[in-house]
Amino acid sequence: MEENKLVIIFTFTLLIIVLTMIFVYVIFIQKKTRLLIAQKEKDMRFEKELATSQIEMKEQTLNYIGQELHDDLGQKLSVVRLRQNQLIAKMKDSEKEELVELNELLGECIQDIRELSKTLITEQVIHFGLIESLEREISKIQKLRLLKIELISQKHDIDIMPKHGLILFRIIQESINNILKHSKAKNVSIKIEDDHEKLDILISDNGKGFNTNLIKDGSGLKNMELRAKIIHAEFSIESELGKGTQTSITYYKNV
Repeated sequence: MEENKLVIIFTFTLLIIVLTMIFVYVIFIQKKTRLLIAQKEKDMRFEKELATSQIEMKEQTLNYIGQELHDDLGQKLSVVRLRQNQLIAKMKDSEKEELVELNELLGECIQDIRELSKTLITEQVIHFGLIESLEREISKIQKLRLLKIELISQKHDIDIMPKHGLILFRIIQESINNILKHSKAKNVSIKIEDDHEKLDILISDNGKGFNTNLIKDGSGLKNMELRAKIIHAEFSIESELGKGTQTSITYYKNV
């Protein structure tokens, strides 16, 4: 009789242990599945944002190059051709032949540049590094003569994943666009400090500032926060009415 009781107790205990192990295993699998799904969703958001940033940057860069070719170089060559036509009109017929040929060749060059400027809008572009991309962006904005932008960086080549560098560029670009649209600032400073572990970016302007509690939910700020979150960067904005705005981004390289 005692032996039967012991067998029953042992069997019951073993059953409880097995059920407990099964329960723990099921919980473990569920948690692991949720983590894998969350990681997959995060990877998909990153790839989507990266693709969007690449397209935006490519279009802006190509538009800039195409516009420079069409507006600057194309216009200069058109002026040269106009002056050449004026000179040809003053020359004797015997002296015109060679210049007419040059004039026709110049016209073909102008047409080729115009066609190339259009083609560049849809062609691929070599991806620039973060600093060079910012320098190009700043150069483009300075031509508008709306404000003065200063880029401060001790390094020209920053050791950072190109994909993450592209997203950082998009955040900085959006910040500059916000300054141009809303701040009425005259001076902007972009300071970049790079070390082995992190990249600190501080964007400061002397504009009219704003109440961060009232505008913190704006779509532009949300976009910058989302992009920063995707690459595990810290993002913050400090601003006061009449005292300008400071945008801070801290990117950790080893995360």
